[in-house]
Amino acid sequence: MSDSSPLPPVRLHSEAELARDALAAPLLSRAARLARWAGPDIRVGPGGELTEEQLPGAAAELGLTGDDAAAFAGEAWRVAVDTGLVDIVDEEEGTVTTGEDLALLTSGAPQDVLGVWLSALDTVLADATVPDLDDLVEAMDESGEIDLSSLDWDPEAEADFLDGVLGNLYLLTVGEEGPGDGPVPLPALAASMIVPDDMGEPTNDVLEQVSDAMMRLDDQFRLLEPIGIVDFQPVDEALMAEPDDERADPAASFDDTDVTRYGMVRLTPLGLYGIRARLLEAGLSAPAVGDLADKGADALLDGTSAFPPAAAQAETEQWLARREPLPAARELLAAARGADAGAPLRRLRCQQALSLVGADAEPALREVLDDAELGGLARVWLSEHGAADVPVPSEAMVFWLTVDTLAAQLAAEGNSTELQALVEGLAQQHSGFFAAAWRVEHPATPDVLEAMGRLHPDKKVAKEARKAAFKARSQQGG
Repeated sequence: MSDSSPLPPVRLHSEAELARDALAAPLLSRAARLARWAGPDIRVGPGGELTEEQLPGAAAELGLTGDDAAAFAGEAWRVAVDTGLVDIVDEEEGTVTTGEDLALLTSGAPQDVLGVWLSALDTVLADATVPDLDDLVEAMDESGEIDLSSLDWDPEAEADFLDGVLGNLYLLTVGEEGPGDGPVPLPALAASMIVPDDMGEPTNDVLEQVSDAMMRLDDQFRLLEPIGIVDFQPVDEALMAEPDDERADPAASFDDTDVTRYGMVRLTPLGLYGIRARLLEAGLSAPAVGDLADKGADALLDGTSAFPPAAAQAETEQWLARREPLPAARELLAAARGADAGAPLRRLRCQQALSLVGADAEPALREVLDDAELGGLARVWLSEHGAADVPVPSEAMVFWLTVDTLAAQLAAEGNSTELQALVEGLAQQHSGFFAAAWRVEHPATPDVLEAMGRLHPDKKVAKEARKAAFKARSQQGG
């Protein structure tokens, strides 16, 4: 995920709902239970970990049984220590006590609970990038020390890889072209990190890398699920039990008719909150729907300019819900004025916002009928709402509004199929369009005509557009 790419806004649950989800996360719940269990009889090692003698008692406290009970208890204890739910009283003696932060989970505000959960998430993410136990045992020398150089393990690279995967999963979830709340196949997520965007058919070497990444993610998501960040369906273990020649490269033999066998993952609402918090901490812009609800119309129109349509509407609906229709309409219209490069898109967002306002906004639209920049927009709104006595626009106003609309669409969508269809329709309906359009006194006229020259499939019409763009630029002195 590129640091410079603007992220679509995420729709978050309320902090109260998210805090309930955090308290219900199995790993944080276990950590809180062990924090209450901590006392003068409990002993820890030099790193704050429970001693071997204490692990069975911790597992029993949590009601855990089976071969992995001690490991799960140890993990929950580590989270309790790292989040301040347990305090180390004396490092030399290894004594502990319940930490002051435990009270945040029982009597703190939702934001306090989420703060503890975010600390727990940091611990789990760090654990997820550590080599598995078998690899660590193999790297242990005769004295019992672990030789990290023999592991081929780069902690920073591993952390960056997992952050990148979670960033891509976040983008797939919040983007309007992704699966939304639906799960993402593990091979697709692994491929998003490995396969170059411009690669056609992946090579065998790349497919092998995707397979390795897929299996690594399978291990990591198993660790992450108990903290509540993801819902995860692991890779079907039967795949690993198939003959070597059939399972050597799961990605190469990927069968999209049975996609679930290869693992499925989705971010939970709590996971969206957590990844967004990490993105913000990393200095990235990660907006959330509702961020602009208490700001002015200028911030709303500018802020939603880069939003996908559905997200822009959701943000605008929240903004309008806090205001009376008529004052809101006046504020939107005032913020839509301007001759700067972003003004056409602001006016488009204003027009979309006003479409959500009822008939109470009519006086505000009538007040700008004679405005050079807003008069055309006002006439469109009044006509669409069945208003009486709507003045007929002059030809100059029609052409200005056309250029302004095309400039906004160009800024919002680039050279899209929809814009190309709009350009073809205009040229077909108005035989003398380019002869008149280059004279339009709009700052974006040359750029719009150049775009029409690029987009129109008819070479003759495209040439007319380019000639008109040249005339427009000469007229504007550029």
